[in-house]
Amino acid sequence: MSRKKISLKQELPLLVWLVLVWAALWRDFSPGNLIFGAIIALVVARLFYLPPVELSGRFNPLYFLAYAGIFLWRVLLASAQVAYFAVWRGPRVINAVVAVPLRSHSDLMVTATGHVVSLIPGSLVVEVDRSTSTLYLHALNVTTPEQVDQVRQEVRAAEAWLIRVMGSKDELLALRAEGRTA
Repeated sequence: MSRKKISLKQELPLLVWLVLVWAALWRDFSPGNLIFGAIIALVVARLFYLPPVELSGRFNPLYFLAYAGIFLWRVLLASAQVAYFAVWRGPRVINAVVAVPLRSHSDLMVTATGHVVSLIPGSLVVEVDRSTSTLYLHALNVTTPEQVDQVRQEVRAAEAWLIRVMGSKDELLALRAEGRTA
């Protein structure tokens, strides 16, 4: 089975990322180390199959700044909630694994959503089903069907913000159409 040819333009984000990881691991951003990292990145990308990072080509800085504020606020609230559960509720806290189907089938959006959700204390992505774009989350203090729905709404809201920030034009149009029909 032959590997599909990937253009340098498609592969460039991956190569840049690999070079930055290389330099960060060595804590050396000198020109020589960056060049050597680029050679290593090219060898790795040619020898091993790494799926191309498909970027949408759009980035909205206003939505990014707005969501950064919302995200930081959610982290602050969730940190206080987790501290409360740890100190006062202890082992009486009931957790659940919640399946959350996402709108987007883009690997980048599914990954970004999973990372953003996992960075908020009290939730952790334990599984991802790429075929259905479903995240399975371990969520803290979920005991009722209403709380399960709230977890799903929060994850889908995070995904919606990420679509507004960097989703494809098709994803953005679908999100806007969903807002009109809701």
